[in-house]
Amino acid sequence: MIFLTTIGTPLTKNATKVLLCGSGELGKEVAIELQRLGVEVIALDRYENAPAMQVAHRSYTIQMTDGAALRAIIEKEKPDFIVPEIEALATNTLIDLEKDGFKVVPSAKAVSLTMNREGVRRLASKTLGLKTSKYDFAETEDEVRAVAQKLGFPCVIKPIMSSSGKGQSVLREESQISKAFEKSQREARGGSGKQMKVIVEEFVPFDYEVTLLTIQSVSGTVFCEPIGHVQINGDYRESWQPQKMPPKVLQKARKIAEKITKALGGYGIFGVELFVKGNDVYFNEVSPRPHDTGMVTLISQDLSEFALHTRAFLGLPIPCEKKKMKKKMKQKNKMKNSAKVVRLNAPSASKAVFREGTSNQISYSGLENALKENDTQIRLFGKPDITGERRLGVALAKGKTVKKARKKAKAVDQKIIVKTE
Repeated sequence: MIFLTTIGTPLTKNATKVLLCGSGELGKEVAIELQRLGVEVIALDRYENAPAMQVAHRSYTIQMTDGAALRAIIEKEKPDFIVPEIEALATNTLIDLEKDGFKVVPSAKAVSLTMNREGVRRLASKTLGLKTSKYDFAETEDEVRAVAQKLGFPCVIKPIMSSSGKGQSVLREESQISKAFEKSQREARGGSGKQMKVIVEEFVPFDYEVTLLTIQSVSGTVFCEPIGHVQINGDYRESWQPQKMPPKVLQKARKIAEKITKALGGYGIFGVELFVKGNDVYFNEVSPRPHDTGMVTLISQDLSEFALHTRAFLGLPIPCEKKKMKKKMKQKNKMKNSAKVVRLNAPSASKAVFREGTSNQISYSGLENALKENDTQIRLFGKPDITGERRLGVALAKGKTVKKARKKAKAVDQKIIVKTE
């Protein structure tokens, strides 16, 4: 029996409701895609006038780790889908709400496991047998020292709960441990003043890092072309699509991505982060939601990662092409080594618009010059304030090659004038 997706009318009794847990720039794009499909959108975040709140039907401001406050709003609104956009959430409350019959996207298990590096790393390496860097967990500075000595220097230390590279350090010698451990505790999420466990990992001198956007939906497992990116202090600064990869390596990457996303369960898009060294592919992390490096899909594909995520959890099909991994192979292996891939329109790039300052009156100019060239776009997120350095927008470009697209995207960013006085 085939069940068809039915969408009601916003602000009526038959509305299809989606509640966003987190209302940043990624949530804003999801909200826009939902609005296009006539879905009623409720946005939540810890601060007022967050980007997605500006395009939602209504919004609430709460501490997202406050389980009682989160449950109260969800029981009041009775959404058809609860869509997390951030890591710092009351995940135990989401698990309980799912047991009560609410639908968490892609699943409460996926959200809970990926919020905590310990849970997802054990799932990947122990349960699924995926290749990862060598690692161990530690709760004290002395334990970090012991693990680091076992793994050898350099190695990497991260809090088990954080985002955008916060609390992360590369340890090149033993004398750096005290300072790095203090940073991991200061910048961890969800600790509430308690000492936070950390993961200490072998440093993998990888050739490049990729994000493989993987969609689980009624269409099965579908991939976007691999995305390369540059990070500074754990924050995404540039991304491009496609990242060039040998066919055998791409095949390995897709197998890893399919295994981890199927194990997490549910429909939606997953940002699977992978390290590539030679012909080896290492699983790093996975986000059960649109990925910041995937903002390049706003220009590279007809359906961005946000549109794909929305289609997936609403139960709608994902248009894709069957791509074979090798040009020459035996007939019986052709289907085995093929993959469903979202069509890429052209080599494309994104450049995050980072600026520094202190203001609640941010203004933008120079857009006329920034947008003069063909195949360029800008997204300004509408963030209400800035203290220190913050990502305020993204510059997008297409080109004949990835190199040309990256050059154009950087030029667009450079021409945007941001006033933070």
